[in-house]
Amino acid sequence: MSGHSKWATTHRQKELVDAKRGAIFTKLANLITIAAKTGGDPNSNPSLRAAIDRARDASMPKDNIERAIKRGTGELAGDQIEELYYEGVIPPSAQIVVKCLTENKNRSGSTVRHSFTKNGGAFGSVLWNFSQFGVIRISGGEMSSKKIDIEALELELIDQEISDFVKEEEGISVYTEVKDLQKVRDFLIAKGIKAESSEIEYVAKEKVDLTPEDSEKVDRVLAELEDNEDVSDYYTNLI
Repeated sequence: MSGHSKWATTHRQKELVDAKRGAIFTKLANLITIAAKTGGDPNSNPSLRAAIDRARDASMPKDNIERAIKRGTGELAGDQIEELYYEGVIPPSAQIVVKCLTENKNRSGSTVRHSFTKNGGAFGSVLWNFSQFGVIRISGGEMSSKKIDIEALELELIDQEISDFVKEEEGISVYTEVKDLQKVRDFLIAKGIKAESSEIEYVAKEKVDLTPEDSEKVDRVLAELEDNEDVSDYYTNLI
């Protein structure tokens, strides 16, 4: 499995929670703060609900979550967190959209640019090839342990008005409209199905496959982005 797989990214993030708990919590707090700027009620703010769920999955303390929400709504003072996106290409054809949550846009811009240029890439417009979706991933292990009938689940999810249902080597990815993400997540929870991840993502309309050599180059860039304290997430057009 290539390192640029979003499944691989999820696994690495889970493994890093204990090793770099403070850094992970800072990223999650910033994510919640940004989401809360458009409303502090997770029931009416799907982005905030997804951010809170992600923080809870990482065992982030309730007090930390509540402080992050209050920072976003303006009830607590603190550094001004900005949400920034950087777009670029790593040759030959890997498009990457990088989401940063930072109080220092000069630092984030220069460090992300450096990750691109040192590996032969450059900033450039690629967001035209991406659309936002809610993405829920259910691992193959979860499907097997719960003895879930994949075809029956797909039909049930179609009734929930999902956008797509994709069977992959690692498990199943369910795509929804952003507004429907929590509804579908709640449906799965009611069925006793635990998601590997449940987030709002930029998904490429047209995807590409790379040679092993090119994949290694891209994986190096993505590994650097994961270690960058300002980078909240990234999205690619890779299969």
